[in-house]
Amino acid sequence: MTYDLDDDPSRIQLDAVWAWLSTEAYWGRWRTRDQVETQVRNAWRVVGAYSRDTGELVGFARAVSDGVGFAYLADVFVLSEHRGQGLGKRLLRLMIDDGPGSDMRWILFTGDAHGLYRGFGFAEPDETAMVRPARTPT
Repeated sequence: MTYDLDDDPSRIQLDAVWAWLSTEAYWGRWRTRDQVETQVRNAWRVVGAYSRDTGELVGFARAVSDGVGFAYLADVFVLSEHRGQGLGKRLLRLMIDDGPGSDMRWILFTGDAHGLYRGFGFAEPDETAMVRPARTPT
């Protein structure tokens, strides 16, 4: 199967993003659909992966940024039936390395796929990093 990837926010299929995030995302199923739509709409950048055969969204990533020196990577996913074909790497490459934030400091929180993210320069924080946990249920 072949795929097209791009960062056109108007092409993002919110039904597909909501369907996956509301049922599969261990990190954020507490969000309402309105909240997810707000996050996508207000993102600094979004990247979608689409089946060339059907045009359906099969992968997604979004980022929040100040546009200068800092970016936060969030909500990265590839539908299970499309995994194992390098889509996760392609999403991250387009989002991070080939995008306008390639020289920025990137941050993410994840409970899995550490090997994938290390391949893009992510590492565990050092003693200069601090995090205030969310007060919202996770």
